[in-house]
Amino acid sequence: MVVAEGEEEFGSPHFSQVVRNDDVMKALARCQGVMMPAADQSLSGTVNVVLGAKGIVYIELEASGEAWGRGPRDGEIHSSMKVVVDSPAWRLVQALGTLVSADGNEPMIDGLTDAVRPVSSQQKKLLDDLSARWDDADWKKAFGVDRWVNDLDERAMLERYVSRPSVNIDGLYAGYIGEGSKTILPHRAFAKMDIRLVPDMTALDVLAKLRKHLDRRGYKDIAIKNIGSYDPTDTALEAPPIQTQLAVYKAAGLAPVIWPRLAGSWPGYLFTGKPLELPAGHVGLGHGSGAHAKDEYLVIEPAAGKKYLGLDGATRSFVDFLFAL
Repeated sequence: MVVAEGEEEFGSPHFSQVVRNDDVMKALARCQGVMMPAADQSLSGTVNVVLGAKGIVYIELEASGEAWGRGPRDGEIHSSMKVVVDSPAWRLVQALGTLVSADGNEPMIDGLTDAVRPVSSQQKKLLDDLSARWDDADWKKAFGVDRWVNDLDERAMLERYVSRPSVNIDGLYAGYIGEGSKTILPHRAFAKMDIRLVPDMTALDVLAKLRKHLDRRGYKDIAIKNIGSYDPTDTALEAPPIQTQLAVYKAAGLAPVIWPRLAGSWPGYLFTGKPLELPAGHVGLGHGSGAHAKDEYLVIEPAAGKKYLGLDGATRSFVDFLFAL
């Protein structure tokens, strides 16, 4: 059964209509699991196996003079009026400040972390093994960062990476943002944000808690637009598709690195959640990177001496997995 969609970049808003079609659901109910084709080899040739992914709530917040009843109602005005006129832009900034700790690293939305599942002993063991085989210097170089939040060491960073939710500002815009100056007081301000979810959080619950959090602090006028949201996924290490994947990689002479969860998101909850509750995993050799960027790539034919496979080897790994399963 092949299920595909092309809207992942903006939250897969219609994928549920495809998956939850009666005929599709009947076919999926007969499946052993879900295989997400991937290119999961690193530059060093190591292959990664992941047991889940975080969910996401992607939203846009809007503060406006019209909704607030203060500030410019329907258009920008000269900035000299700020001395006597309220600013929707400042209102949005102040509301955003209530969502996180002072350093921006800890979610402070009321009740947001109540449903977070503790890290299991199995996951701690996987993280110990991962830390022993993995060097965070590669990530620091790839992402252009020198230090992790709170100056965490590698092992502590990995546990936080797979097990904690986050609240992030993707973009802020209001008024004039071009070159030079333009002295205005804008009548609207926007923030695009994403909140990453871990088990047992749900997107609907997070959206409700965000609304209540803002309302309790007097920000009922700030609008929340849900652009795209889905729940986290979770698959057991013991699930037959995962064990098959590990066996195929080992038969190819590879020693897989197992990640309890990725901090990224995909709409796999449609398969791993009720009513299907299927195991799901990303499967495949080969190398690619730059997700969501204009220079995202997949290696078709690696240069001499590279330890990862090209497109032909990646395709063969899909075949090997399906035959082994």
